[in-house]
Amino acid sequence: MTQTYIPMNSEPRLLVLLAHGSRLAEWALPFEAVCGMVQSRHPELTVRLAFLESMQPSLQQALEEAGQNGTEYVHIAPLFLGAGGHLRRDIPEVVQAARARYPKLRIVLAQPAGEDAGVIAALAAYATQSMTSLDS
Repeated sequence: MTQTYIPMNSEPRLLVLLAHGSRLAEWALPFEAVCGMVQSRHPELTVRLAFLESMQPSLQQALEEAGQNGTEYVHIAPLFLGAGGHLRRDIPEVVQAARARYPKLRIVLAQPAGEDAGVIAALAAYATQSMTSLDS
């Protein structure tokens, strides 16, 4: 994964929250909640939710829109637990194609959420907390 620091005061910039996607519309609800929370906490950012499969907008569409709108910086935050084939192969291909089409578009691909220490701690807390509901 490529990690580059993008100053928060850079203009214009876009944060893409990337999820896998599903045929079930309600599957996206938690991701939409995350997107709304990020946007409300960081109104200086443009935040978009994008998907790899089955849902819209796709990552390709989000990057195409960014390029057409003159966006300079795009940070992709994969909301995945691990770096499987999509993160190792598919997503970098989409990013490379967007970079080739829009050479001024600077795209950073973050590590998957599941590799972040805070996310790991939150999942561990959730797992143990979920057992308390069994005791009720």
